[in-house]
Amino acid sequence: MSVAYLLEPFQYGFMKEAMLMAALIGATCALLSCYLVLKGWSLMGDAVSHAVLPGIVLAYVVGLPLGVGAFFAGVLCAGSTGWIKNHSRVKEDTVMGVVFTGLFALGLVMYSKIQSDIHLNHVLFGSLLGIETGDMIQAVVASGLTLAAVAIFRKDLLLYLFDANQARAVGLNPTFLHYLLLSILSLTIVASLQAVGIILTVAMLIVPGCIGQLLADRFGRMLGIASAAAVFSAVAGTYASYFLNGETGACIVLVQALILLLAVLFAPKHGVLSRARTTRRATASAA
Repeated sequence: MSVAYLLEPFQYGFMKEAMLMAALIGATCALLSCYLVLKGWSLMGDAVSHAVLPGIVLAYVVGLPLGVGAFFAGVLCAGSTGWIKNHSRVKEDTVMGVVFTGLFALGLVMYSKIQSDIHLNHVLFGSLLGIETGDMIQAVVASGLTLAAVAIFRKDLLLYLFDANQARAVGLNPTFLHYLLLSILSLTIVASLQAVGIILTVAMLIVPGCIGQLLADRFGRMLGIASAAAVFSAVAGTYASYFLNGETGACIVLVQALILLLAVLFAPKHGVLSRARTTRRATASAA
């Protein structure tokens, strides 16, 4: 296997664009992933990512950018979940499941009733290698807004995640921070939509945060590790998809899953092997 063969993907402009876009989207998803994992909102990412489908279809019908419809559908899903939770005895995770499956089903019905040149597979699984300039601009803008919002409200969001009552006591508005986080989540999904699609966005919003949590005890380091893992997975997965002739988004998520598996096994403090060694030492000392 020659060096020229290994460098072949970098000879094509569409491959380099795909790697750059995947890295940007991966880093954006990774930052938000840390907040979602700490909050215990992994299912919320799943819910919002599926619930954007009716907004996409409606935006296509009225001639708006698909990202606009996806954003407002995501906010509607999150808002509906909060409203139902506050006005019923049903638990939040159950409400999420009901709302996102209902909206996703509505989107499928709407999609089946219109004549569209948008293939459903592109919405579900993305088309990173064939992403158009307009979609790239949309992804860059959405990612930029997400990163800016996280940078500005980082400390406020972190306090809200760990202790909402303390956040209220120091003068913050937990309701505002709640819906701000949900709006950021919708923006991130908009950024990821055209690249990896609805389904694989869920993994990119969960796995990097899990990796960071396993390998770090401080939130700042968790953010850095999650972002590094996401960017590496994005580039490596896109690169591998060229030789495997496989779905790019799926290859990216598979690399992330492999890194997560390695972290589960070999993490210095929280890995399976490390805990097993600690248990053996404790047993030996007690004996």
